[in-house]
Amino acid sequence: MILDFLMPKNKDSERISGIDTAWLRMERPTNLMMITGVMIFAERLEYERLREVIENRFLKYRRFAQRAVQKTASAFWETDPYFDINRHVLRTALPGRADKAELQHLASNLMSTPLDFSKPMWQFHLVEDYQDGSAVILRIHHSYADGIALIHVLLALTDPAPDAEPTPESEAEHIEEAGIFRRFFDPVDKAVHTTLKLGRGLIGEGVDLIKHPVHALDYARSGVRLTAEIARLALMSNDSSTRFKGDLGVSKRVAWADPLPLHEVKTIGKALGGSVNDVLLAAVAGALRNYLVEQGDPVPAELQVRAVIPVNLRSREKAAHLGNFFGLVFLALPVGIANPLERVYEIRRRMNELKESFQPILALGLLGAAGMGPNQVQQSLLEILSKKASAVMTNVPGPCEPIYLGGARLAEMMFWVPQSGQIGMGVSILSYNNRVHFGLVTDQKRVADPEAIIGRFAGEFEKLLLITLMSPWEEKLDAQQIERSLKALAGPEG
Repeated sequence: MILDFLMPKNKDSERISGIDTAWLRMERPTNLMMITGVMIFAERLEYERLREVIENRFLKYRRFAQRAVQKTASAFWETDPYFDINRHVLRTALPGRADKAELQHLASNLMSTPLDFSKPMWQFHLVEDYQDGSAVILRIHHSYADGIALIHVLLALTDPAPDAEPTPESEAEHIEEAGIFRRFFDPVDKAVHTTLKLGRGLIGEGVDLIKHPVHALDYARSGVRLTAEIARLALMSNDSSTRFKGDLGVSKRVAWADPLPLHEVKTIGKALGGSVNDVLLAAVAGALRNYLVEQGDPVPAELQVRAVIPVNLRSREKAAHLGNFFGLVFLALPVGIANPLERVYEIRRRMNELKESFQPILALGLLGAAGMGPNQVQQSLLEILSKKASAVMTNVPGPCEPIYLGGARLAEMMFWVPQSGQIGMGVSILSYNNRVHFGLVTDQKRVADPEAIIGRFAGEFEKLLLITLMSPWEEKLDAQQIERSLKALAGPEG
């Protein structure tokens, strides 16, 4: 056992951080730990150009030529002596003049297929002929980097114009755990230190605190905000029982919506006294609610669907560094609220509460401690925490201007981070070129028709747009009055 903690003699090997090790260990047939992206190009992207870009820019990050080697109690990055780019940049054909449904089906199959752990765990799948252009489906294991870092890596593959000269990029070195918290969290350095200490204690005690929430009261009585946050997390109830949560299968289904104009989303947010996020999250909650109603499921007023939202904890200077450095917050979406304006106000209230929370730092500390502890204990902790949510939701800002890869203009893109435990739904919100792109992945055993949910996002957004257009901006809008007005416009049958 002790030998597992020793560095291998291979000089090209390096220890994988505890946080990244946790993502390696979370791999399960029911939830593969891959970040998946779909990029649609307006022009044809040639395979040779894509391969050239990958060789010259992507592989400048030496991590992507390395594979993960897991020992009993540790893991290492090791250069693959048999690395072959042909195993990682692949041509994929769709039948005939395939449309969106065929591409969604391909993405679903790839999201359900594990990466090969004996090789570097990433692949680019190029569909050279898709509609009038091309498409690329990207798969990268989460242990290599988090979503924020990968977005920056992928942007380094692109150019501002189809014939732009490539800009040399320096290799992004892996972030080591040593000193990372002091570097980024000077204002809450003590809190972070305490979190790690408590996190390691939880591991040593077999996650007794999480398993037996009554013990959390001892932490809460200390009067320290961080320990009170631990108590709050331990005492948090499991998420509501809906069709979105339960036993999972091994097949995923993916769908995405037509993009929304970003300026309209900003206008609505301003008019309602909230943010872009408030508007988008309210639209998600409304889409989930309407889907449940259509399925004939009970939707009481108090029903909520809790989502795990990753929070970036990197400094701007370290945005492109590989590895995982993010926290998590639990946001309860008010799915039971029928009034769309009330949903916006309630989400804004809950988001404001989370802004003052230590949840992201706590989650980072627990994940890092779990990755350094026994595998069985980590799984116990993560399974318990996963019961507290039904979805993982990401909201990532992308470039405001169009970008090009291999001379082809990128028209649409979506990215999904993996779920874990019993979480079987992932929502992707990404802004690019002044448009907002929605994507949804579900476990087929739970929701076999994600397109029925994703198709409702636009309708929920249009409700909020109508509310904004028909109401004065100089005063806070009254939700009940708006509801009466909407019913009047809908007529007797509405």
